[in-house]
Amino acid sequence: MDTTIRTKFARLTRIRWLARITSLISILVLLVFIAGEEFDPSKISPRQWVGFAFFPVGLIVGFIVGWKREILGGSISLLSLLCFYGVYGLFLSGRFPGGIAFLIFSLPGFIFLAAGFYAEAAIGRSASSPADSPADKKPREDSNKSRAPG
Repeated sequence: MDTTIRTKFARLTRIRWLARITSLISILVLLVFIAGEEFDPSKISPRQWVGFAFFPVGLIVGFIVGWKREILGGSISLLSLLCFYGVYGLFLSGRFPGGIAFLIFSLPGFIFLAAGFYAEAAIGRSASSPADSPADKKPREDSNKSRAPG
């Protein structure tokens, strides 16, 4: 393996594990918040359920998907964050959610996206499914096609 490819692959591995570890930390802290608040579904309004679907549920789903498919998982996480701000924050509540805590919890989504785009640019493969890369697939040659019917 070429040294530059080896270096790029090592860098990609570090970025991937940074995204994975930070996603685990973010998920655990979010779950501690939910458990610490004595989660009672009957006390949650429909408006709050909408916000809850985007943050933390959509965010966590994106993190889980990101472990296998970085770009898709990061996109799900960040789209959930944007929907939380837009739909729940501005549209339903009439105010923008304050503070940077939501962005900090969403940081792994940005890192998953960085890992996915770095994999495509530096390695030349899709980070989502390296085994399914078109460059890896060779067309099957059918031995019967080369023979003339006789």
